[in-house]
Amino acid sequence: MTVVISILQRDEEDASKLQKGIDIAKAKGVIDPNFVPEEYITVDVLGKNPEEVAEDILLKVRAEDSSSSNNNKGGVVVLCGLSGTGKGTTVATLKHKLESDDGKQVVCWSNGNIFRSVTLLAATWSEQHPEESNGGDITKALTKDNLASFVNMLTFGKFKDGKYDTRICGLGLDYLVSEVQNTELKAPKVSKNIPTVAEVTQGEVILFAAEAIRQMGEDGIFVLLEGREQTVNYVRTPLRFTLTLSDMSLIGKRRAAQRLAAGVLGEVKEGASVEEIEVALDGQLAKMVKEAST
Repeated sequence: MTVVISILQRDEEDASKLQKGIDIAKAKGVIDPNFVPEEYITVDVLGKNPEEVAEDILLKVRAEDSSSSNNNKGGVVVLCGLSGTGKGTTVATLKHKLESDDGKQVVCWSNGNIFRSVTLLAATWSEQHPEESNGGDITKALTKDNLASFVNMLTFGKFKDGKYDTRICGLGLDYLVSEVQNTELKAPKVSKNIPTVAEVTQGEVILFAAEAIRQMGEDGIFVLLEGREQTVNYVRTPLRFTLTLSDMSLIGKRRAAQRLAAGVLGEVKEGASVEEIEVALDGQLAKMVKEAST
């Protein structure tokens, strides 16, 4: 139970930090403080498997698709919900069904790589300006003018093989995100600074993502956008869904189980024996209990 409570508390802490970033963006005038998104449709996932949850959502998606005056048949589906409600699994199931059953071209969008791209630029600026950054203090790179400049170094569009991608071009860098998302964008200088950069760039990243998603939707692509409401509110679409569990006590338990399973999968090798899996389970559980108690 301690682990479950800890996970729920971290969800609340994450939401609080995110809201702080949104408030900063509003205060800077980057995003409209009076913006009102379309109404969310609530989907209770209690007792349902991912296929059933996806079908509930697809009923609305297909109805909107058939009644839309949009001839190119693109669209945007926004999916929110607390950790443990199955957002990731639902997105994967929706993507498969829209592609195989409906013949749609589908893209799953995440703001994560955009935050990482801005962080890479901020870290690079700090390296190139050691005196101004006090030897690498990334916060010195996060001035209003610098942030605007970093975002302008990102371009979303069609690049290699006519595929949509984000280009990072500036400060001597020239990358496509798809080609460096598991290398340069996962480097320590990026990973350790993401929380600091994300807090002050929520608005800029939200607007960048909204424009990218608009482009893809108008080009006939179905975009699946997963995230917290504060960040996805600024993407216009009537297809907005919030996954909930009517028994809230299950959210933390499901999230704990997901973390436990992910930890074990990352530790054991394919073909591991039952005994090896049990040892890994015990180790991961002990680790989670220790984290929850600190």
